Amino acid sequence: MEKIKTFKSYSYDDTVSFASSFAKDIKAGAVICLRGDLGAGKTAFVQGFAKGLGICEYITSPTFTIVNVYQSGRVPLYHFDVYRIADSGEMYEIGYEEYVYGDGISIIEWPQLIEDILPFERYEVNITKDMDIDENYREIEIYKL
Repeated sequence: MEKIKTFKSYSYDDTVSFASSFAKDIKAGAVICLRGDLGAGKTAFVQGFAKGLGICEYITSPTFTIVNVYQSGRVPLYHFDVYRIADSGEMYEIGYEEYVYGDGISIIEWPQLIEDILPFERYEVNITKDMDIDENYREIEIYKL
């Protein structure tokens, strides 16, 4: 695992701007695993990432639908939130392989719940809060596997 970026965010706008910039270097077929506690800023990161792909649609977390598909950017974006799934087998029922091994970019929130089916080559994005610094402070670390 190679650390490729670290960013200190002091606001929602910082996170969106950073993720937008990061998206410009990511190619179709990439898988991005997004880790962080509830309220860490995972959805803000995805909103910025989508902006960097040229997606103009409103981005929401697919907590109950498991996957949201956005096709208006330079490549499709498949945004997964697997927080509510019982096991990895459920992912195959929604067409997981078609998305992850398809022509778009997949972002997966809560990837630790499906660790056994994640592709070996992927990006890991860890977002952590530090309330001692500021209530809006986040540290974003990106690794490439």
